[in-house]
Amino acid sequence: MTTLHIEAPVTDFDLFKRQFDRNAELRREAGVRHYRVQRPVDDPAAVVIDLDFPTVEQAEGFLNTMRTKIWPDKERSSSLTGPPRTRILEPAEEKDVT
Repeated sequence: MTTLHIEAPVTDFDLFKRQFDRNAELRREAGVRHYRVQRPVDDPAAVVIDLDFPTVEQAEGFLNTMRTKIWPDKERSSSLTGPPRTRILEPAEEKDVT
């Protein structure tokens, strides 16, 4: 799995979550297999999203869609207070320790 990691400053988590939920079909069509939405415990004005894709190319394609169609559209991203920071990650190691 390849992960598109997004860290974004937001004005209001509930508004962000409504906007995120409205893009569920877009994520599915782009190949997202699993996602996590997390909130930093020390920063309520931020959100961290990890979107898992089967391939790097799908993650790159979706990131391009976000940069060109979603984030510039104020109706779809009015909860953002600045540009998101992004990285595409590939697994290096994963292990259960229980």
